[in-house]
Amino acid sequence: MTRLSVIIGIAFFAGLVLVLSELKWFSRQPLVDRIRPYAPLAGSHATRTGILSVASFRDVIAPLSRAIGERMARLFGVNEELSLRLERIHASADVTEHRVRQVGWMAVTFILAVSLTAASRASASLGLLLVVGAPTLVFLIIEQRVSAASKRWQQEIFEQLPILAEQLGLLLGAGYSLGSALNRLAKRDAGACGMDLRRVVARVRQGLSEGDALREWALVVDVPAVHRLVSVLSLNREGGDLGRLIADEARSIRRDAHREMIERIERRGEQVWIPVTVATLLPGVIFMAVPFVQALSLFSNS
Repeated sequence: MTRLSVIIGIAFFAGLVLVLSELKWFSRQPLVDRIRPYAPLAGSHATRTGILSVASFRDVIAPLSRAIGERMARLFGVNEELSLRLERIHASADVTEHRVRQVGWMAVTFILAVSLTAASRASASLGLLLVVGAPTLVFLIIEQRVSAASKRWQQEIFEQLPILAEQLGLLLGAGYSLGSALNRLAKRDAGACGMDLRRVVARVRQGLSEGDALREWALVVDVPAVHRLVSVLSLNREGGDLGRLIADEARSIRRDAHREMIERIERRGEQVWIPVTVATLLPGVIFMAVPFVQALSLFSNS
């Protein structure tokens, strides 16, 4: 118990120091650091950080958190790169920040689990299960949230893609170039496809060609229908009747979306019968069990 109290006290002291280091009255910056933002060429000088500060702690813990997170993700069968999933859902946090936050929640859960185990005086097996299982469960919950958001984004892209392809075909058939058509749709569309197209347009403005930016989008989204549409759009400078090809591809994507919707409706229809079947079988099992138990009692008495 004494060792546990010492460990909890050290962790509490370290956390208190990190929190207080963000307060100006506790950790006052030197005069040079305070006037640097107002000096010319202020961005060319790196801001110094204290030894006991959140920034220095992040610099130390970030590589370790990233290594722990990647190894645990591989251990539980998450093979897709986290950077790709975060880029797909337009997350504001990068991989390092996400892993630091994830490992931080695991550390907090570990400390709470240890404290709860010591306070309740649980058995060794139950305490080990709580201390190991709780941080692992927190890690998996955070990882599952990112994966679920990534799948929802892919599904939304797939559902919006037929309309996007049809609009592209109409604009190209009306005489728009591919770049101007993408610009127009990126400004008008407010859904998932619109956000992705705005990133495609931004990449084109950074110097990429339309084909390379669209292929990069297809790799990030990782939807088969997007790959097919991008392969058709890559024929922009080679094919003369690109509008007709895109219209055919839009009809094909719409048929795939319709087929998937029918499958989803059928699966939901089958799931409806599960509680009905359970509600029907349970009373029957009870009615069969009563005479069976009565017969057993009669045989045992005789």
